Amino acid sequence: MERILVFILVILYFISTEVACNGYTHINNNVQSEQKALIDFKSGLTDPNNRLSSWKGNNYCYWHGIGCENGTGFVVSINLRNPYPIENDIPYPLENEYGNQSYMNLSGVISPSLIKLKYLKYLDLSFNSFKAIPIPQFFGSMKNLIYLNLSHCGFIGEIPSNLGNLSNLQYLDFSSKYTYHNDFGYSSDLFIKNIEWMTSLVSLKHLSANNVNLSMVGSQWIEVLNKLPMLIELHLHHCSLFGSIPSPSFVNFTSLSVIVISSNRFNSTFPEWLLNVSSLVSIDMRWNFLHGRIPLGLGELPNLQYLDLSWNYHLEGNISQLLRKSWKKIEFLNLCINDLHGSIPSSIGNFCNLQYLDLSDNNLNGSLPGIINGTETCNSKSSLPNLRELYLEYNQLMGKLPNWLSDLKHLEELHLFHNQLQGSIPSSIGNFCNLQYLDLSDNQLQGSIPNLIGNLSNLYRLNLRNNQLSGTLTEQHFWKLSNLEYLYIDSNSFRLDVSSNWTPPFQLKYLSMGSCHIGPAFPAWLQSQKDLQYLDLSNASISSSIPNWFWNISSNLQYLILSHNKLQGQLPNSNIGEFLPHLFFLSLSGNRMTGTIPNSIGHLTHLEVIDFSSNNLIGSIPSTINNCSSLTVLDLGNNNLSGMIPKSLDQLQLLKSLHLNHNKLSGELPSSLRNLTGLDILDLSYNNLSGQIPAWIGTAFPNLVILSLRSNMFSGRLPSLLSNLSSLHVLDLAQNNLMGEIPVTLVELKAMAQDHNMSISSLYDNLSSSRYEERLIVITKGLILEYTITLSLVVSIDLSDNNLSGEFPEGITKLFGLVFLNLSMNHIIGRIPESISKLRQLSSLDLSSNKLFGSIPSSMSLLSSLGYLNLSNNNFSNKIPFIGQMSTFTESAFTGNPNLCGAPLVIKCQDEGTDKSVEDKINSAFVDQWFYLSIGLGFAVGILVPFLCW
Repeated sequence: MERILVFILVILYFISTEVACNGYTHINNNVQSEQKALIDFKSGLTDPNNRLSSWKGNNYCYWHGIGCENGTGFVVSINLRNPYPIENDIPYPLENEYGNQSYMNLSGVISPSLIKLKYLKYLDLSFNSFKAIPIPQFFGSMKNLIYLNLSHCGFIGEIPSNLGNLSNLQYLDFSSKYTYHNDFGYSSDLFIKNIEWMTSLVSLKHLSANNVNLSMVGSQWIEVLNKLPMLIELHLHHCSLFGSIPSPSFVNFTSLSVIVISSNRFNSTFPEWLLNVSSLVSIDMRWNFLHGRIPLGLGELPNLQYLDLSWNYHLEGNISQLLRKSWKKIEFLNLCINDLHGSIPSSIGNFCNLQYLDLSDNNLNGSLPGIINGTETCNSKSSLPNLRELYLEYNQLMGKLPNWLSDLKHLEELHLFHNQLQGSIPSSIGNFCNLQYLDLSDNQLQGSIPNLIGNLSNLYRLNLRNNQLSGTLTEQHFWKLSNLEYLYIDSNSFRLDVSSNWTPPFQLKYLSMGSCHIGPAFPAWLQSQKDLQYLDLSNASISSSIPNWFWNISSNLQYLILSHNKLQGQLPNSNIGEFLPHLFFLSLSGNRMTGTIPNSIGHLTHLEVIDFSSNNLIGSIPSTINNCSSLTVLDLGNNNLSGMIPKSLDQLQLLKSLHLNHNKLSGELPSSLRNLTGLDILDLSYNNLSGQIPAWIGTAFPNLVILSLRSNMFSGRLPSLLSNLSSLHVLDLAQNNLMGEIPVTLVELKAMAQDHNMSISSLYDNLSSSRYEERLIVITKGLILEYTITLSLVVSIDLSDNNLSGEFPEGITKLFGLVFLNLSMNHIIGRIPESISKLRQLSSLDLSSNKLFGSIPSSMSLLSSLGYLNLSNNNFSNKIPFIGQMSTFTESAFTGNPNLCGAPLVIKCQDEGTDKSVEDKINSAFVDQWFYLSIGLGFAVGILVPFLCW
């Protein structure tokens, strides 16, 4: 019996040993297979930063990014997401321990060995750089995948349709990282032609296809996605979807919580079927072309926390009705840049969970409610107890700032600029203990700033510019503002009163105090501001010299505006480029600066604008200025500069505006100027320049808008090639020694032939130099006028005070956009053509002191915009057509023509028949209508509200 028992035990031992060995062999085979698959996968990757340095040895379950199933060694997850992703081409964080260039990207080829990982459920390769390769087809064979993230990997081509085989997939993200702009909008490197395969993803809960081109899918996307009953989140941002948003035959989105279809090209009303999806927590439809009314039912969605319908431009609705709905859980509400109207209701206070509200850039009107609800509803001592950001700018809100604003204890940002708010800033403003950003600019606020504003210790941005505020600012206004970095209080009437040894508690980056009374001394406290990037002390009543320490105040300074003071002294001869290496806007105009322009100006190589106009600078223009290769504006006008125009200016290839007017420059125009092909403005008026006007001016500057060579000593004939200046608005060659006939080719000045002309300010819309204000002196109506803001209204030809001869150029009457025409003080002969009546925009016409003859055309009575006329000192004859607009002018417009008669002259005409024949040319009813209309239009349009120079 014992022998039998021993035999059985021996048999059992061999059996158990065999089983154990076979089991170990099986597991060992699995380990080897999984490990080999991973090594093959790694071999195809490029890993410049050795992120996969741990991928060695046998214990692959401890390799970086690998997760295994307990006990079996099966790989169930691979997470190789870039820890330092570049999203929207902006790296975050900007610096890391691996250096700025790599950001830990993996690239290369994705090996199909991943198929061998039979139990893989989680795969994340996001934010790497698999550039210029398609998404591998074999991903569609990895049927155990639950999570697949291929976003921002640089893949190209069509999304493989066999991903539809992944019926267990719950999370799918193949959002594209790279987009590019073409003539038809934004496109993507990834696209889907047919979306039908997604219907097989029956387990899908999260789908992200941001920046993937779905334009070929058409409208079927909504029906396909409606068949995914488990779908919770849908992200289709910037997918080139267009047309209307269709309504599904039945709404099957029973679990949908988040829908993002922003930045597409829908031309649709809001899809009201979404109101039946009660599970919705977040709706993002910003940056589309939605139109029509915003459904009131949105406010009744029981779980809605986030709603963004901003930047649709044409969504409509009454804000009072919208905000009276319950909005029980709303935390984020953005309806900015639409077409909402009405006033904000007091019920806004019932939004107990609201943290972010943006209603900016709509048509809201009325006053902010004096009292708001919410203290009982929210079980709080104040209404809107959780509000942190409030944006109401760019509306038409009126009235005073209500007291309840200061009860918003958690408010961090308050934007009310560009409204019509009035009254004073309440002293309760000091209660905003968490406020970081306050912008009340561009309103009609009055009174002084309360001292308690100095209590806002968290404030980093304060903007009160362009109001009617006044009073004295003391150290107390700033005493706790240690976090302040941006301060804008310009265009008010403040007086700064601080001690000479005051050291502010803040370090500013942007400081704008234009039109504040800061002087007469230069503010010494600026010495403490080492981080300044923008400084505007224009029109600040400073009459001292600029201290030497100022020029090295901050190596970060980019904007420096000290214009319209009474600054004295000279510009520094030291190398200011060494101290201000990043400066690109420099304005010292309208001061009393003396001395020469230092050669060191050429060391400011990033300068885009130099404005030294209206000073007392002497000497020549330094040739080193040509080193400022980024210049777009050079304004040295109204000084005492002498010498010749430097030939080296032609190296300023980006120059758009050149003002050297009102100096003592001499010599001929250097031919090198023709290389400044981007010029829009060329003003060399009031100098001593001589020689002929070169013909190349007509061909070198295709974009030239203003050409003023007035009051020089130019001689010779007018170049016929001036007609090539197809963008020209202003041609001023007056007060020279020009001779010969006016070229008939002037009729080809295309910009002057248009009724509506471009805005001069648009010249700088895309430049950092947009803060530079173009200005031009125009002599018209017997006045010296300076145009700035209204410069776009000026379309002018002034050839007066020369020695021009020949007949009146009839072709000039085809320049329908002309506003000012002055050919006076020449030797022009002939008649005024009847076609002069085509110049319907003409506001000023001066043909005085010529040799014109014949009758004054009766058609001139139709020039309804004409506000100034001077035909004196010619040889006109017969009766003045004193009807219509012509009846608004006095005797002085016609004196010096001995053969003229009739009103407004005292000389009566003898031949009454002539009177009759003239009057019969215009229908009497037509005269009655035009008489009253043209008088009003003439005076209204004739006065262009320019700035009068003295």
